[in-house]
Amino acid sequence: NGTGSFVRKAERVGADTLLAQIVKMVSDAQRTRAPIQRLADRVAKSFVPAVLVSSAITFAVWAIFGPQPHYAHALVNAVAVLIIACPCALGLATPMSIMVGTGRGAGEGILIRNAESLEIFEKVDTLVGDKTGTLTEGRPRLTEVIPAKGFDATNLLQFVASLEKASEHPLATAILAGASERNIQLVPVAEFQSITGKGVKGILQGKRIAVGNAALIEELGASAETLKARAEGLREEGQTVMFVSSDGRFAGLIAVADPVKESAVQAIQQLKQAGIRVVMVTGDNHTTAAAVARRLGIDFEADVLPEKKAEVVKKLQSKGAVVAMAGDGVNDAPALAQAQVGIAMGT
Repeated sequence: NGTGSFVRKAERVGADTLLAQIVKMVSDAQRTRAPIQRLADRVAKSFVPAVLVSSAITFAVWAIFGPQPHYAHALVNAVAVLIIACPCALGLATPMSIMVGTGRGAGEGILIRNAESLEIFEKVDTLVGDKTGTLTEGRPRLTEVIPAKGFDATNLLQFVASLEKASEHPLATAILAGASERNIQLVPVAEFQSITGKGVKGILQGKRIAVGNAALIEELGASAETLKARAEGLREEGQTVMFVSSDGRFAGLIAVADPVKESAVQAIQQLKQAGIRVVMVTGDNHTTAAAVARRLGIDFEADVLPEKKAEVVKKLQSKGAVVAMAGDGVNDAPALAQAQVGIAMGT
């Protein structure tokens, strides 16, 4: 503000700010006790009295049998036993490691919530990752608007963007951005409904519009057979394809591309070198998921509804795997909780 004045409202101050909460989280984590620390404490509990007794015996032996001056030699040797055998390092090593680890993590943008998860993480041999926003940029862009016969591309995008405005899905953001770039005006939506794992539907200008996967529009009586080959071709390129229906008729396709993170390729190579198996779990179609997995060189599970992600984690655990789950959305919460270590990807 170069000239004049303005009023700025701070919604959170002091301890309520995000920074203060992060500082508190790191501080709390540094005070938590890892399971191995409890073992060290138990050993120290027995070890300290043993050292004290050894020191007393040393003093007595040197005082009786040692050279002159007896007590001076006895004191020096008793103190030497205390200094050398004292288990100070045993008690300090673990909390010091936790403080350094959580502090270094915070500096790299990684918030470690407790010491136990840090210890378990060392044993993890399988990493399960969500696709959108975890392995991909999470900033998808609209690439194709393909109307079916009898429909117009502009009207198709107008209806889809208007419907997606009420959705929180990352792909909805891409469609809205694409519509904005094309200067398309949105229209009001009535009876909006989000169907988890399938898509969205609502009423626009008297028409019942639905956008989502093939299963959703088939439930509404539409068939995408005319553009099935085109949809498959886009998926093989790694694009996510959404189907649109209007009043129970197939209206066209919307394709969105979400590029793989450049850092993900290198990170997965390093994880594989460390002997960790990486598995991608996504609600995307099998062909799209296969294209992404092929580029990253990892295993994958496709067409997985949000509530089924936790079952994939359970299945891996039943085979003896120690699983870490990485996800960025609320729909990943059950899987994050089921895994031995949950990694919430965020900003």
